[in-house]
Amino acid sequence: MDLIKMKNELSVRFKNGITFLLAATIIWTIITIIFLQHIDIRQKNIFMLYSTGLMFPLAYFLSKILKVDWNSQKNPVGTLGMYLNITQLIYFPIIFWAFIKSPAEMVLFFAIITGAHLFPYGWVYNTKVYYVLSPVITLLIFGVYFFLGDEDIWIIPITMVIFLIVLNILLYFDYKKKVYAFSQKASNFTNEEGNM
Repeated sequence: MDLIKMKNELSVRFKNGITFLLAATIIWTIITIIFLQHIDIRQKNIFMLYSTGLMFPLAYFLSKILKVDWNSQKNPVGTLGMYLNITQLIYFPIIFWAFIKSPAEMVLFFAIITGAHLFPYGWVYNTKVYYVLSPVITLLIFGVYFFLGDEDIWIIPITMVIFLIVLNILLYFDYKKKVYAFSQKASNFTNEEGNM
């Protein structure tokens, strides 16, 4: 089996990873609500960190609803995708540094890491959507930050929510396009067999 075919099959099977992105959208919505509260920034940051613990349970629950099969044992690209997902944890020392040294910017660091870690999924799922939106998210979040006062920091997480919604929509369309292409190939294959 060639690599492009493996990536496209994984893209269809995992629906371009949208269960994780939908879970992230929910988490960033929770983070937005946290940052709208009138509590100390350190408390907000602690609650933000706690909310990230919902990622895998939410993604698993959403995968059951959307009928996404996480079993990628037959596809080595899927194993790579899971490793890439775990690599985001390697960036957490930056988050902890911000928690200690620069608590007002912690949500900014977290948003940039979230956006940046999406880039390699463009290769995993063979879609340009991740390639385009990952740097756009990272750069625009960084740019938005410079126009915010301390009381407006909640705009960072709500901006992430908006980007994640857009990302989910575009990835869903990419998924549907691939499903259609697979059905066309299957139809052509069936027709060729019938003509033999």
